Amino acid sequence: MLDNTPRGTICIEDIEIGMSRSLRKVISDRDIEMFAEVSTDRNPVHLDEEYAQDTRFEGRIAHGMLTASLISAVIGEQLPGHGTVYLGQSLKFMGPVRPGDMVFAEVTVTDINFPKRRVSLETKCFVEDKVVLKGDALVIAPSRKFD
Repeated sequence: MLDNTPRGTICIEDIEIGMSRSLRKVISDRDIEMFAEVSTDRNPVHLDEEYAQDTRFEGRIAHGMLTASLISAVIGEQLPGHGTVYLGQSLKFMGPVRPGDMVFAEVTVTDINFPKRRVSLETKCFVEDKVVLKGDALVIAPSRKFD
């Protein structure tokens, strides 16, 4: 994985609107197989090339939630990072991610409620210049005062 920042924690006191963090990851066959194992989602569109050729995708694709998990990685490891509590996430899948694709996952702060330690985030994943996933997340950020 190629991160744009060290892993760790950004406390609510240091978060600013417009702050952004990201990572890049190539989605491998092994990633897809491991996700199928953990999630128990063995849809053949993810695992069987012959089957997947006859679908609208004309080949295997990664699980949408595997792609979404990269957003979770940015939130849980970078922005806000360690100690963050996920409250919600909306997702809209815009296009397929295929084995071998480099996914760029990006999280940007759009709103902050300091008294409640709530941070609203715009979330996106790209393959090349194409948005393949977009959404919004709401999290509770860690604080130097309480954690």
